[in-house]
Amino acid sequence: MIVAAFFRWVETAKTQDRARAANALARAYLKSEMVPEERQSAQMAMTYLLDDPSPQVRLALAEVLAREARAPRALMVSLAEDQPEIASTVILHSPVLSDADLVDIAGRGTVETRALIAARAEVSVGVAAALAEIGEAAELEVLLENPDARFTAFTLRRIAERHGHCERIRSLLLDRDDLSSGVRQLLVQFVTDALAGSGLVIGAIGSRRIERIVREAGHCATIALLADVHGEELSRLTDQLRIAGRLSPAFLMHALCAGRTDFFSAAIVAISGLEERRVRSILATGRFHAVRALLESAGLGRDVSPVFVEAVMLWRSLIQSADSFDLEHIAQRLVLRYRGNHELNDAARALIDMVERLAIAEERRLARDYASGFALAAA
Repeated sequence: MIVAAFFRWVETAKTQDRARAANALARAYLKSEMVPEERQSAQMAMTYLLDDPSPQVRLALAEVLAREARAPRALMVSLAEDQPEIASTVILHSPVLSDADLVDIAGRGTVETRALIAARAEVSVGVAAALAEIGEAAELEVLLENPDARFTAFTLRRIAERHGHCERIRSLLLDRDDLSSGVRQLLVQFVTDALAGSGLVIGAIGSRRIERIVREAGHCATIALLADVHGEELSRLTDQLRIAGRLSPAFLMHALCAGRTDFFSAAIVAISGLEERRVRSILATGRFHAVRALLESAGLGRDVSPVFVEAVMLWRSLIQSADSFDLEHIAQRLVLRYRGNHELNDAARALIDMVERLAIAEERRLARDYASGFALAAA
């Protein structure tokens, strides 16, 4: 009888009165002691108010129920799909909405809807994965900024693959301690692509020169990344670079000159398909012709393989020498060995030119470090 009377009253009541009634009804449902029949009647009355023509009435329900674990799930799902002013509080705060509910809402919703889901006090692995697959950069920025969002390595990779071209997404990903080296390398490629496609940079430097600068900058970033990658992760990253076609002679020589000998060995294993133990044994102890045959079996041409063998031998000599463990000057030593050799072919000469640029860059870095140290000591 009470519910029937409420329904009759609602038909003629003013909007503000209906909104006050909705607020009082929701509070009574949550706070008052009710017998099951009364609770069922109250829930039925609130459900009826979901069809009220005034958003003010539905908003009154949402404001009371949004943060309550005892709120009826059917009501909360309906309110979460109402107009934005009403849905926002529910989507952002309701503990009643399950992961499945949130995924469905994200799939049917807007950028704003997904941003609200991304900003919830807790975002599960499953919800984060769903947002990574369908979300635009704007809501994924919110997700990555949320300290209570949980990610798998695969989800972080999907965000990088889909939105690595976005500078803010790259920054947020690179700030994470749990980002794999493979994803970091993927983001390095996005950065180099962005630089190569910049009209301002091309206009200032020229397209031919920018191609070389961008390539070498990408090499530097990847090689710096390799310093902290070991074991299985190194193998995975090496394979990723192989599949992407990044294991060029120039890149491999850059890695050798930078001291990434473990990576160089892993790269030769990945390219040649030979057993790792055999590759490492030849690189560590093999004679000149054995090392050269190994490198050529990995696809390094006979025109550049002697330069690589020389670099390997230099590393081996320096590592075995207790007196001159000077691992920073492989590039300089190669330049001294080959500069002025008029018998070099074009490919080997281009490789030595690249090595010389590395040597010059290293000398400039050392000079900057020295100057900084001197200024610090003087201060």
